[in-house]
Amino acid sequence: MNTDALEDAAFSAERRVLEIQAKLHRWARKDPHRRFDDLFNLVADPAFLLTAWMRVRGNEGARTPGVDGHTVYYVEQVRGVEGFLGVLRSQIKDRTFRPLPVRERMIPKATGKLRRLGIASVADRTVQASLKLVLEPIFEADFHPCSYGFRPMRRAHDAIAEVHYLASRPRNYEWIVEGDITACFDEIDHTALMNRVRSRIGDNRVLALVKAFLKAGILSEDGRLRATDTGTPQGSILSPLLSNVALSVLDEYFTQIPGGPGSSQAERSKRRRHGKAGYRLVRYADDFLVLVSGTREHAEQIRGEVAEVPAPMGLRLSEDKTLITHIDNGLDFLGWHIQRRRKRGTNQHYVYTYPSRKAVKAAMGKVRKWCRELDTNQPLDALLQLNRLLRGWCAYFRPGVSHAAFQYLSHYTWQRVIGWLRRKHPKNQLEEPPAPLLRRTVVATRPRA
Repeated sequence: MNTDALEDAAFSAERRVLEIQAKLHRWARKDPHRRFDDLFNLVADPAFLLTAWMRVRGNEGARTPGVDGHTVYYVEQVRGVEGFLGVLRSQIKDRTFRPLPVRERMIPKATGKLRRLGIASVADRTVQASLKLVLEPIFEADFHPCSYGFRPMRRAHDAIAEVHYLASRPRNYEWIVEGDITACFDEIDHTALMNRVRSRIGDNRVLALVKAFLKAGILSEDGRLRATDTGTPQGSILSPLLSNVALSVLDEYFTQIPGGPGSSQAERSKRRRHGKAGYRLVRYADDFLVLVSGTREHAEQIRGEVAEVPAPMGLRLSEDKTLITHIDNGLDFLGWHIQRRRKRGTNQHYVYTYPSRKAVKAAMGKVRKWCRELDTNQPLDALLQLNRLLRGWCAYFRPGVSHAAFQYLSHYTWQRVIGWLRRKHPKNQLEEPPAPLLRRTVVATRPRA
């Protein structure tokens, strides 16, 4: 199949997939207790598999091989996409498909620790993507508005905007419990997770496929095969959806408690008059905030209750990292620092969002590493690839009060760039950036606040 024919087929397939997803979502919303019995044929449907393949192909990890050593490029050039998907469809329908173990790769974190990623084979990624296309519209009907991570049409900025809205007047959710779940992706109990999946999915063939991915195992970097009795591999296409299914126990708990988002405005006002607290949850994957309209004692009480909520799913809160903070002291969430401060020149206090110090230091570290490791024999264009990093970072933090942080990072970047130019041209000591360099990089390093 040539590229043009593949693109045309993919466009038609995606339209069909969207139509079926809309139906599944509509049926799931109409009947919250409905269990879907005949989904296996959709997972093996040619339109779903082709759409899944196009999404796997477009991911950044398309060139990363699994344990079988095959990449997307290998499938396209050697096996052929049409033949690859045909074999995959036959294996799924015959129920002979068996997921391979994921390849373990340790990624350094900003804290100096390592994060474990699981890299699945291309075939496994394609089947997982097809499974997600089928399951996601069903579970999206059950997810609550307080969840923002790894969901369609939702992003981190929406979660930050919700925190800003709730902490501002007249809502005044001033006390905040910063929740941190210990090793969420590694400790989810498979039995409890499958029970939650089973509450909506009645097709045993789909359930067996999901369980097979959970039990596929991990091939560690030293070549040893480890069983996976708990958790979902971080980096897997299906893991974000399954983790949201598991963590939705938190969303459901806060929806039902008195003073939560399920309470009416009259009920919340009555609780305030009687000195009782109101609660709101903002969750992005396994990072969450519990905003409390009340006193510190109310925050401490809800912190103890929250610790018990995820326990049936095999999850636990980190005692050291689960903190209670007042909005006047500020907190860090999703790379942002959120704090209520007095507006300069007035007596009015407002909630502001800034790039956190940790985020600024991380960007500085990447700039420093790039300028240090780039050989001075390289042309200037190679150095200016740094613009892509800066442009993405600035685009993420543009909605906040980021002018000062942008100016600080801009100054630091210029110093590092000038240092690299001095090493490249030791006989020509530059005091100011040359005009061509200024014109080519000023847009990326000095965005408007």
